[in-house]
Amino acid sequence: MTKHILVLPGDGIGPEITAQAVKVMEVCRDEFGVDISWEEAPVGGAGYEAAGHPLPPETLAKAQAADAIVLGAVGGPKWDKLEDISLRPERGLLGIRKELALFGNLRPALLYPQLADASSLKPEVVSGLDIMIVRELTGGIYFGQPRGIRTLDNGEKEGFNTYVYSESEIRRIAKVAFEMARKRNKRLCSVDKANVLEVTMLWRDVMEEVAKDYPDVELSHMYVDNAAMQLVRAPKQFDVMVTGNMFGDILSDAAAMLTGSIGMLPSASLDENAKGMYEPCHGSAPDIAGKNLANPLACILSVAMMLRYSFDNAGVAGKIEQAVSHVLDEGLRTADILSAGRTQVGTVEMGAAVVKALKALK
Repeated sequence: MTKHILVLPGDGIGPEITAQAVKVMEVCRDEFGVDISWEEAPVGGAGYEAAGHPLPPETLAKAQAADAIVLGAVGGPKWDKLEDISLRPERGLLGIRKELALFGNLRPALLYPQLADASSLKPEVVSGLDIMIVRELTGGIYFGQPRGIRTLDNGEKEGFNTYVYSESEIRRIAKVAFEMARKRNKRLCSVDKANVLEVTMLWRDVMEEVAKDYPDVELSHMYVDNAAMQLVRAPKQFDVMVTGNMFGDILSDAAAMLTGSIGMLPSASLDENAKGMYEPCHGSAPDIAGKNLANPLACILSVAMMLRYSFDNAGVAGKIEQAVSHVLDEGLRTADILSAGRTQVGTVEMGAAVVKALKALK
């Protein structure tokens, strides 16, 4: 049966990188027989411009009906001054995660050996890096209520947010992380701040309880500040990391830079039935939008993650990843991963190179 995909180009460089991802999807359909179809819809700033809301009702309905979603990026300075925060582009992204219950975020930090010289750390520190960060995505301080800005009796303004996690929310992301660790090297590090925050005291307790169901997986705990330091000091000590929404947001971006560029890293956001939204970890980069400078590889690799996790097609997913590696072997680089002796290419050219390499693998 045909699997239907909703493509959400979004803002900034989003339309440019999703265009290259669609070209890869065309090869998957036409050359490898993957039974897929797709359509596009606006979200983020594009959604606001089209329908007055970052997550238009029609877009949400299409997302709910789709078997998977490919997202570009959202946001930009054009909408930063909207007084109603619920209308800002990022609210469209948060909304779709919440409405579709995409609670499990998988963010791999994998260093392609060809890019060891592009990392900001010494090659010997990062060579062979392969970390999977499992981030809880629909709870925590980003969604907790009450929240807002209020005026106190003395006239001073005060901003407030609520950091809250229920036992069931922690338990379900724990199971995702333990299952992931079981498929890899059977080591899971849970990141919290249990020495200060009651929320993460509960987090640690629940992780320990779930660990009893996975005696083959080694569970360790680390405070988030130490985890940030350790990612820079000795990142290869980690295999799978699991943490909450805010900590995961920060740590996954830090881990991304270990691999040379955040433009290389895909992500998956999954519900309990493996329906997912797939997107690059980077933002909308409005400063380079429309200039054919953006790196499309993270978005293309997100298509590979979609095939693997939502459509159970590891074979073609692996061919996409192999094609990306082949292009890097050829020395082709976008500006963000450019180093001496390599050939700089633009967004369109990089996408075309991956398409060519993928077709050659048939």
